[in-house]
Amino acid sequence: MSDVGSVWAVAQCCPRAQRAGRFVAGSGAHPARMLPALARRLVLTYSNPGDLVVDPMCGIGTTLVEAIHAGRHALGIEYEPRWAALARENVAHAQAQGASGHAHVVTGDARTARELVPLALAGRVDLIVTSPPYGASIHGNVRRSPDRLIKWDNQYSGDRTNLARLRYSRLLPSLETIFSECRHLLRPGGIVAVTVRPWRRADALVDFPGAVVAAAERADLVLSDRRVALLCGLRGDRQVPRATFFALERMRYAHRRGVPLRVIAHEDVLAFAKPDDETAADRITDCDAAC
Repeated sequence: MSDVGSVWAVAQCCPRAQRAGRFVAGSGAHPARMLPALARRLVLTYSNPGDLVVDPMCGIGTTLVEAIHAGRHALGIEYEPRWAALARENVAHAQAQGASGHAHVVTGDARTARELVPLALAGRVDLIVTSPPYGASIHGNVRRSPDRLIKWDNQYSGDRTNLARLRYSRLLPSLETIFSECRHLLRPGGIVAVTVRPWRRADALVDFPGAVVAAAERADLVLSDRRVALLCGLRGDRQVPRATFFALERMRYAHRRGVPLRVIAHEDVLAFAKPDDETAADRITDCDAAC
């Protein structure tokens, strides 16, 4: 896996190939899975072997799987029981494959994370990794029939209290609450690593990464590192597209209306440190050799 400066090439293999054999059947049903290579890079960059890694919105457990394969211990919180059950299966699968770390999955709301994590772990978490939702339906599975498109597993949830179902104006305060919960869990010098991308609303680009930075800072976290994770592959000087059908469909629809949109092919990696700790910068390590 190669880097160019602070750019991480985490999509050299397609998502399906990255997950093959590493995750149980049915994991592909989740509509917005983090790339395993990206989760692995986050864990290796911002934590050390034996550390405790938490993902407060863990989905099918990608972060947990990569953490325990890397010799860390992990805890995941997932709001939807369906995905929490898959996360537990993926953790068990990783341990059966020889992962040396241990992980536990709790079903619950990240907005009340401190109530869900054992009291003994409060203030002892080394790394929190997460990615906020981008809307109710932007990923999923699709196939063409002779007369229509058939989409499935393209919704996070039917529950309107799920973060992915909230209006943007309500999502940001919820993220601030989650960051506050994360700060409570972190040890001094601990890191919150967030992957987030800009998105479009009515063809206008929404600076979601900037909004996430502001929400984290309101929760008294300090931005300590920022990188870019490519969602396309690289072959020399050529890009290999990895865009989903839904992203391409949105772009084509805009082009038919004369709006020259392009597919977003990166995510921002934002690392925040718990404040009042001079060693936070030392937690950001070079993992080239490990990758």
